[in-house]
Amino acid sequence: MEFKSRFKVYYEDTDSGGVVYYANYLKFLERARTDAITSLDFSNNKLVEKFGIFIIVKSCNLNFLRPAKLEDNLDIISKVIEVKNVSIKMKQNIFVNDSMIVEAEILLASVNNEGKPSKLPDEFKNELIK
Repeated sequence: MEFKSRFKVYYEDTDSGGVVYYANYLKFLERARTDAITSLDFSNNKLVEKFGIFIIVKSCNLNFLRPAKLEDNLDIISKVIEVKNVSIKMKQNIFVNDSMIVEAEILLASVNNEGKPSKLPDEFKNELIK
């Protein structure tokens, strides 16, 4: 399944040269994943309250192709590429003006409130693989 999000780069996202600080790309990607979950009629709160699980980042691999700058509009395409019992693998790409600037592969894990792996609910998994 593929999701699209758009964010604007604000002053707080940049360094003194007006270039997005590298760690802030992780924030943009997180926001896009949150939007994706919300678009499926789920939320991080609902996953905790109804199913007792948290979705956390297990690993991420980012490839920076070129920087984003102050006031750029970022288009983020998030695609679920694999769903297992306790994990979700996503590919996320960030674009400025239809030009890819960041490639990311994110591995998410489902854990309980003790941080132990916990099975993804079937109704959530089914929405992710549509």
